[in-house]
Amino acid sequence: MSEAVPVDESTIGETPLVKLPLDAPPTVYAKVEWFNLYEQPYGGGSVKTRIGKSMLDAAADAGHLDDVPTIIEPSSGNTGTAIARLGGHRGYDVEIYLPPRPSEAKVLAIEDAGGEVTRSRTYERMIEDCAERVAEATDDACYNPNQYENPANPAVHERETGREIWEQTDGEVTHFVGGVGTGGTVTGVGRALHDRGDVSVIGYEPARPSHTISGLRYARGPAFDYPGTFDPSVVDRRRVVTSSAARRWARRLRQRVADVSLDIRDPGQHDAATVRNHLRVDDQFLVGPSTGGVLAAFYEHAMDGGFADDDVVVLMAADRGDRYTSFPDWADHSGSTA
Repeated sequence: MSEAVPVDESTIGETPLVKLPLDAPPTVYAKVEWFNLYEQPYGGGSVKTRIGKSMLDAAADAGHLDDVPTIIEPSSGNTGTAIARLGGHRGYDVEIYLPPRPSEAKVLAIEDAGGEVTRSRTYERMIEDCAERVAEATDDACYNPNQYENPANPAVHERETGREIWEQTDGEVTHFVGGVGTGGTVTGVGRALHDRGDVSVIGYEPARPSHTISGLRYARGPAFDYPGTFDPSVVDRRRVVTSSAARRWARRLRQRVADVSLDIRDPGQHDAATVRNHLRVDDQFLVGPSTGGVLAAFYEHAMDGGFADDDVVVLMAADRGDRYTSFPDWADHSGSTA
């Protein structure tokens, strides 16, 4: 393994809230999650950086990492990147099992952090390969945080992310929109917001088992199971989004804010200058496919009359779009279309 890149864990959490100039009646903000570990390479951190830290902290507190040399986790990329960076920084070897066609930027981020990458044949096989690797280990030589079942996943969003959204909007938030991946984000944020006020939680899912909305797990239908970290009772409305719609809306957002100075509702733990310096990549506001899916779900809900003019909507912007430049049309740098 390569030497791990130093990590400043204090930059995790208290991320900015930025107003988006969308052509829809409600006031809309983005919770900009790439400010977690924002100074790290390959797009910095993501919303999954929160759960990476939360799961490792919980494991350490419970003694699960005592005398364990290796941490192993299946991931579509962002959780694996977070665990590789944080685990490597804390002195562990890290092995990440990825699906067959991950973003090369995510692979490089994991390897740059000192992690070892194994590509599996399918998404489902990725989880099975990891479980088999853990089962074959002897003398408790490895630990699997298991983001799909670990209660520390939704717990950090209930304790931190949801609280931040409530405080940053001064309790004005009426709707939250996020993707159902492990279910941890919508579950944790939803619980926190429901406990504080009359807030509607909208979760969206991929339309098909074979999809390219990285970070989301298809779980609908009798042949699939929702992760244990997902509490469906927290989600007030579910939407279904196609991969093409997620890509299209990610590009549209980039185009819409190309010449707009974004208003910062709350910079989080950062100063305004730092936020402005890291909101754009090569002068572009790039978001990943899961954020494009959030926008698609938002507009679908808006077209159905789901928002009032005076509503305040917070969208989850999980990560930056330059993580996906290995998909030729993703960031649209070449002018190609999806």
